[in-house]
Amino acid sequence: MAFFFAKKLTPARVREEVYFLELFFRNLLMGENNELKNRYLLVNPPEEWKQAASAGQVTDNHPTSTRQVPDKLRPNNQNIIQLIQIIGENELSVKDMISAVGLKDRENFLQHYLNPAIQEGYVRMLYPDSPRHPRQKYLLTVKGMALFNELTK
Repeated sequence: MAFFFAKKLTPARVREEVYFLELFFRNLLMGENNELKNRYLLVNPPEEWKQAASAGQVTDNHPTSTRQVPDKLRPNNQNIIQLIQIIGENELSVKDMISAVGLKDRENFLQHYLNPAIQEGYVRMLYPDSPRHPRQKYLLTVKGMALFNELTK
């Protein structure tokens, strides 16, 4: 199996060279042992590299992968978490959500609860093309449902 690691290539940097491709397929199909290396790819490294890696002599100053991104599923805003728990698997109107949160001011609710949840992709409108639809309701997105399921475990 071959792994190709390459930087993002722009059309100006792309060259049509089939030399490496030809050697790769000769190795694969004909059992030859041609050395394949270029700036971004090394297939079949020398045996001493494999031995050094197995002996733990390879220093990993430049890891090949990046660290895992901190959990982006959980918002740092407790109002969003509260709103997700209230909506759950339901479709709720703004009036229903305001009363469930325990607020009376619609502007405050929109500014601190609903709009941030929509902007971060946890909540969506039932009728996104007409925000002032008379039967407008709000429900959780896939991202919101994943967080809701995680919170209710």
